[in-house]
Amino acid sequence: MNTAAHQPFDVVVMGEILVEVATDLPFAHGVPAQLGISGDALNVAAAAAAAGATVGLLSVLTDDELGHAIAARIAELGISTDLLKFRRGQQGVYLVHSDPAGEREFSYARSGSVGSTLGPDDVDPDVVKAAGAVVAGGIACAISPTSRAAVVKAAGLATRFVYDPNFRPRLTTAEDATAALTALAPQAFLVTPSFPGETGALLGAASPQEAAARLRSLGTANVAVTCGAEGIQLEWSGDAAPGAGSAWVPAIPAPAVVDQTGAGDAFVGTLTARLVLGDDFPTAARYGAAASSMVVGGKGGTGFIPTFAQTKAHASGNFAEGAQPSHA
Repeated sequence: MNTAAHQPFDVVVMGEILVEVATDLPFAHGVPAQLGISGDALNVAAAAAAAGATVGLLSVLTDDELGHAIAARIAELGISTDLLKFRRGQQGVYLVHSDPAGEREFSYARSGSVGSTLGPDDVDPDVVKAAGAVVAGGIACAISPTSRAAVVKAAGLATRFVYDPNFRPRLTTAEDATAALTALAPQAFLVTPSFPGETGALLGAASPQEAAARLRSLGTANVAVTCGAEGIQLEWSGDAAPGAGSAWVPAIPAPAVVDQTGAGDAFVGTLTARLVLGDDFPTAARYGAAASSMVVGGKGGTGFIPTFAQTKAHASGNFAEGAQPSHA
């Protein structure tokens, strides 16, 4: 299909898709497991689609039964498969063990994966320029030089480029992750680091407000610093909400916690979708917080993706507290 002739996507997400092998018990021989499809790019795309956006997923899959089964799952989640690439190679895999509190333990088999062959030639300029927003993350930058070059190309073409640092010490060094963030921040419409881990390691920031200020000084238009169970610190320039400003959006308690995989991705996908669809920054972040608190009730990265009606109702149940001005 000629992707350049496709109706523009609200959101294009790029990155690696992984086979997920999830267990309820610590890893060991004979432990029963559930097979799933996940990875940060898929989780973000699924959340954006559920939030009402038309979504394209730019990723590389194996050209075999497994790759086509993954593509079927992508379509099932309401995501377009038009941007997918199929090549010979090995699909990336990760094992995850979640304890009853939702905490996780990971083991990855992704070195040299087919997903890491994503490159600049896979980025269609017409598709990227026409998209309402393009989302990529630090994982896509870390898995290979070609994948990082694809992200850099997309960042230079996109009308709104959204970057989630998604720093993984097992995958890259803090120095390389910082270099990627520093290079991409000036082109970013939105950056979504987490506090305190990423903001400390990549920005040397001691507070969410300091992290947001440093990113804004690098040229990032808007920043959402996620602070786990506490909430989200927002800083914006005027293109995401009326006038430049800042706000603190309280977290929304999770109805149930089964597995925390994909919570941050759900926030990014929902926030991006709602911004593209016209919500202001604090409102879109509130929806992102609601979606994030709901996905932890499912097993795996896409085990439970709430509909936007569910997300909106969950956000409204706590909306009286709303987004309050920051007290830096």
